[in-house]
Amino acid sequence: MADELPDYYFRVRDNGAVVFRVDTENRQRRIEMDQIAVVNTRNGEIKPQGDRTLSDADLTAIRDWMADRVDLLARRDTDDILRTVDRLNLTAHWAQSRATDAQLEEVTDALLMAMHDLRGVLARKKADRMAKRG
Repeated sequence: MADELPDYYFRVRDNGAVVFRVDTENRQRRIEMDQIAVVNTRNGEIKPQGDRTLSDADLTAIRDWMADRVDLLARRDTDDILRTVDRLNLTAHWAQSRATDAQLEEVTDALLMAMHDLRGVLARKKADRMAKRG
């Protein structure tokens, strides 16, 4: 464990986190985590736990974490999509070089429908962006 613990711990959950203040300054030198808030990264909401009033330091730390988290999730989304492009290329190679007729029969309709849907969405979005520019 690192010599110095952070002042806050964020237990990630869907759309946000539960926020704890970390405390080691007690008689037993135990790590205590006091839940101080619940945050929602989707709508920016910060709900203090119970009757608690959050300090300016608490709010600053929470807002900084939320901004970093939103940025991280956006980067992960982009990375996931680029991995999907790689998977599509690997799938094309598999279909062309190694797939059996039975395997192709099993996956072809699902792949064609998904790719047709994706193509339609991408084409519409591209047209919308071009219309905004021009």
